[in-house]
Amino acid sequence: MKKASSRTRVVTGGAIVAALALSGFGAYSASATGEDTAAAPAAAEADAKNRNTTRSTHLTVEAATKAARATLDAAEQENQRVSVAVVDRNGNTIVTLRGDGAGPQSYESAVKKAYTAVSWNAPTSELAERLVNAPTLKDIPGTLFLAGGAPVTAEGAPVAGIGVAGAPSGDLDEKFARAGVASLGK
Repeated sequence: MKKASSRTRVVTGGAIVAALALSGFGAYSASATGEDTAAAPAAAEADAKNRNTTRSTHLTVEAATKAARATLDAAEQENQRVSVAVVDRNGNTIVTLRGDGAGPQSYESAVKKAYTAVSWNAPTSELAERLVNAPTLKDIPGTLFLAGGAPVTAEGAPVAGIGVAGAPSGDLDEKFARAGVASLGK
């Protein structure tokens, strides 16, 4: 039988030590979950009183879908082929709908308009006007300063953004986005 080199023994020994350490960690993790659950309500109450955290309001997937559908319906009533995006407060896409015949650029533009509207809690048509005094705003990644985005607010704070792209003018895009926002109040 061939004798293992010292390097092989060190590597093998290290692997065994690591495996034992991980198995011990797994046993500890398993026993930690078996702790008394009576402490859980007290921890939740302490978290609710913690001034180092905040809570925010977000649209549900159902509400975002309703708003996107209302937006697309408003565009279809005027024979416009658009894409619609609804993003949450953090700019993450909740839902997108690409209408029949909408241009390929409209999808990404709708997402960027929604993100821009929620980021500044303002319609993107108003934000486009700000570029006159602050032209470098357009350099912020992920934004699009063209009309067609509208914020969704709850108690004055932004909770989502709706972006529309593909109509012949930004004014129409924004009109449809506002229809989506209005549908949430119904």
